[in-house]
Amino acid sequence: MAISKYDLIRNPIITEKSNFLGDLRKYVFEVARNAEKPSIKKAVEEIFAVKVKSVNVLNQKGKEKKFKGVLGRRSDIKKALVTLEKDYTIDFTGEGK
Repeated sequence: MAISKYDLIRNPIITEKSNFLGDLRKYVFEVARNAEKPSIKKAVEEIFAVKVKSVNVLNQKGKEKKFKGVLGRRSDIKKALVTLEKDYTIDFTGEGK
């Protein structure tokens, strides 16, 4: 059973650092734990109608944190850093350039 492209690319990661990378045509997404580089590339190209140059992935281990004195643990996530070809961008804000 094939996984949907919308299940593969879970959501964009919007932080100060990722906004800076957007100026360099690099975008960060949270992806499914079983996602592979070729499938991530294909999904991003289909969803956003862009041409992907490269995909780098990393597994981020969850931190142990205290919340109201109770020790807990954040979930592990897999991130994809997607670099686009020249003249392509993704606009998450909806403002348009």
